[in-house]
Amino acid sequence: MGENQLSNSQLYIGIDGGGSKCRATIYTQDHKQIGTGVSGRANPLHGLEQTFQSITESTQLALADAGLPPEACSQLVAGLGLAGVNVGHFYDQISNWQHPFKSMYLTTDLHTACIGAHNGADGAVIITGTGSCGYAHVGHQSISLGGHGFALGDKGSGAWLGLKAAEHALLALDGFACETALTDKLLAYFEVDDAIGIVENLAGKSSSVYAKLARIVLATAHEGDEVAIAIVKEGAAYISELARRLFTINPSRFSMIGGLAEPLLTWLDDDVAIKVSPSLSPPEFGACLFAQQQYSAESVA
Repeated sequence: MGENQLSNSQLYIGIDGGGSKCRATIYTQDHKQIGTGVSGRANPLHGLEQTFQSITESTQLALADAGLPPEACSQLVAGLGLAGVNVGHFYDQISNWQHPFKSMYLTTDLHTACIGAHNGADGAVIITGTGSCGYAHVGHQSISLGGHGFALGDKGSGAWLGLKAAEHALLALDGFACETALTDKLLAYFEVDDAIGIVENLAGKSSSVYAKLARIVLATAHEGDEVAIAIVKEGAAYISELARRLFTINPSRFSMIGGLAEPLLTWLDDDVAIKVSPSLSPPEFGACLFAQQQYSAESVA
């Protein structure tokens, strides 16, 4: 079956790479999904070699899932939507990679997420996962906001929620902040009994490690802890304002994606929450559509 797939029409692979994982999905010319693979993070802010490795690993896993041999990689037209490539030198370094594909087209994870969320139509999207960012495209207008990376930005993200919880817990343990249930929960999570124990588990760690604490913060907020509630409300207020900025160019659809999209929905301002529509397709399908468009344009030229 795999060989027939290769001979019938051009195959595309859409790759969505972020701060926690890299997902690759292979599609036929007519958008039938035939194989998927998931590997580690693929944000060049955390290292180019890690990014290239994750792209390669997820691609090989997708090929295996599709029943295709490893060497079929050289026949795939790839669309890459990666976090971090809004930074110019990272975009250049990824673009200049001696990649294993037939052709490769690179853009931001925000762009491909927006394309996928609205099946190629205009719209707006906010990603709230390990990081946070927003993007809207209407006609010839586009807005890209946030996505500055941890810990410079990404307010309202999983990593940000985890960071704020750890900051307050450490201040409380030293007697400089009010008590919160977050303190005991973080001590229990890391299986330590003092501030140094928390520090040893978090100092110098990546955004994905902090993001794992987000569920603790959200659960503690739902239990009524005032500190946790204040943290979540501050993050949600930023996401709400981010959405309003995207709405200034009047996108016809608005979606939120990422691991915190659903948990944060109840904390958003009502005027924003009411406008949220389901994402129609995943970011890797958006990356496939992007690659198809670019490849077709080059073929015509």
